[in-house]
Amino acid sequence: MALDAHTAPLTNVTLFTELMNRLVSTPVHLTPLGVFYGFSGYGKTRSATFAANRHGALYIEVGASWTLKKFCQMALKELGVVPAKTVTDMVEQLIETLAIETRPLIIDEFDHIARMGEKNVNIIREILDKAQIPVVLIGEEYLPNSLKRWERFDNRVRSWVAAQPATVNDAKHLAKLYAPDLTIADPVMADMAKQANGIVRRICHGIETVREAASLQGLTEVNLKDIADITYWQTRPAARRA
Repeated sequence: MALDAHTAPLTNVTLFTELMNRLVSTPVHLTPLGVFYGFSGYGKTRSATFAANRHGALYIEVGASWTLKKFCQMALKELGVVPAKTVTDMVEQLIETLAIETRPLIIDEFDHIARMGEKNVNIIREILDKAQIPVVLIGEEYLPNSLKRWERFDNRVRSWVAAQPATVNDAKHLAKLYAPDLTIADPVMADMAKQANGIVRRICHGIETVREAASLQGLTEVNLKDIADITYWQTRPAARRA
């Protein structure tokens, strides 16, 4: 399989794939619910996209401005179903369609639904219980604490998986993906990964900065001495005075 944005063998891609595989094979007497959580920039969405493609899952990223009605509408549209007018009817449509298709459901940015309160979280639980499909919730580092407020939901979680900070090996894989014609020395990748504090997005910015610098210098290989005068990514600018 060719290396691309969804198949680069990153740590969190592997962790999410293992989570999905476990949920898909859950015994019938257990609830196939998983939670994948971690700090912003750890590559959670990238990991979910790969697993969604592999398992034919329904992937929904919840918007910050969404209501539960909007969530139901978007999920049904992804399933090719014309949404009913009421939330009650749309929930029934989702349950029936997902149960028939037996597709896993991945809900990204679930923090937004958790902030809507217990009633909305329980509607997701209803979909899980009645459709009897694997469901993965993705959110920030404190999502588990949010869910523990609701015991009927919390005790259904079969697997909690924490996204991990990017490693040097992850940085190397990303360099192969985003700068395939450039050889970046291991010390550069190690330095970049350390400065990024495990944030995949920062590493991607760093790789592009190094690629641009190499292009300007006509280099096909980059060592630490070649980029001694550059920073991998811009820091937040100081406030200007009037």
